[in-house]
Amino acid sequence: MITPAFELTQDPDFLTIIIKVPYARASEFDVYFEGEDFKFYAKPYFLRLTLPGRIVEDGREKASYNTDKGTFTIQLPKEIPGQYFEGLDMLTSLLAPKKTRSAKPLVEEIAASAELSEEEEEEFDWEIEQTPYNESAESTLLPQYCYGFGNLRSGVFQRLQDELSDVIDIKDPDQTPVDERRRKRLAAETAKFGPDHYLADLFEDEAIQHVLKYKPWWVDAHKKMTALQGESHQEHDTHTFVVFSEEEREQLRKFTNKSFFLDKRSRHHVYLGLIDILLAYCYEICINEGDKNVESCWNVRKLSATLCWLDSFTSIHDVLVSFGRRVLCYPLHRHFGLVTRAFNDTVMILQLGKAAVLKCLLDIHKMFMENDPAYILNDLFVTDYCIWIQKANCLKLHVKCGGMFDFVSMLPSEWQLLLVRSPEV
Repeated sequence: MITPAFELTQDPDFLTIIIKVPYARASEFDVYFEGEDFKFYAKPYFLRLTLPGRIVEDGREKASYNTDKGTFTIQLPKEIPGQYFEGLDMLTSLLAPKKTRSAKPLVEEIAASAELSEEEEEEFDWEIEQTPYNESAESTLLPQYCYGFGNLRSGVFQRLQDELSDVIDIKDPDQTPVDERRRKRLAAETAKFGPDHYLADLFEDEAIQHVLKYKPWWVDAHKKMTALQGESHQEHDTHTFVVFSEEEREQLRKFTNKSFFLDKRSRHHVYLGLIDILLAYCYEICINEGDKNVESCWNVRKLSATLCWLDSFTSIHDVLVSFGRRVLCYPLHRHFGLVTRAFNDTVMILQLGKAAVLKCLLDIHKMFMENDPAYILNDLFVTDYCIWIQKANCLKLHVKCGGMFDFVSMLPSEWQLLLVRSPEV
């Protein structure tokens, strides 16, 4: 079965689903909907959605087929008129099957039958061959340290030794704990910092002042959102500040939905890692004024300690210090104005919400996918972030955003010098 391209829109009373099914027979299709469930079948297309709100069959539902475009348009009444359905643009999440509630244990004991009782009656073989215990063999086993999204991966780079140096800076990450990764990162940054390069960019900054005037899409979107803050919550929700292109929708449909079982500490690392990646992305967008080039992938990877050193942060403070240091050490343009610009841009993206974050992550995903071997970072981080953010708690995202905004607002202009002088700043 083929999952068709689809999109959802809404008004106060209806949910509209547009499904693209070229070459399907309009006379041979089935639609089922009840509550939060929606199913559509038109050979060879099949679509199953779990909706963020309930719909009802009351005679007002409508369906039409456009033969020229090959699209079905299905209009379904909302069970509660005026209710706002959140997350209609989170396509990967909508494709997930409805969660089933069950009291069954996650691990079941099987084969507990008469065969087992017969085996228990067999006489134990006391003459079984024995192997002497070898303590040295146990001690030679090296520990495996984790990394990636939520620190859920390990052993990846043992299989990818040839690509290792082209993707990350840390050597042998599978046997390097996080604290040691951070010590090595700070030492590398200190060694890399060039005072002459920094001073040249500080005093001869015409080109930098020019790119600082560039306004990416989220600036206008944030202005519109701010202008509407005085409206009621319902009126505010009906405005769409972030629009996904058809290419981005296709990216979302290709992701395989999955769940992430993260404890409180892992979730904290995930949120901070997201901020770190967004900071690097905002620098790249600003410095190249939205146009991609051969250095774009390198900029994002190099400026994010999460991606480049597989670091796991514990505070907003550490994230911002790390990013500021790396901007002043590695890229072609090393100016603190670019650091604060990235800070402010990231705050705007987070304030716009999950859709804005997802749009940026999709752009990073595409960037890495087109660069060999940076696609490995998609497997380790970005793909999971794209899936996870669609289900993330909006309140927690705003809390992280608020913490970052408060910290950025207190930064003195002289802070740029402290970034390089002291790793503990």
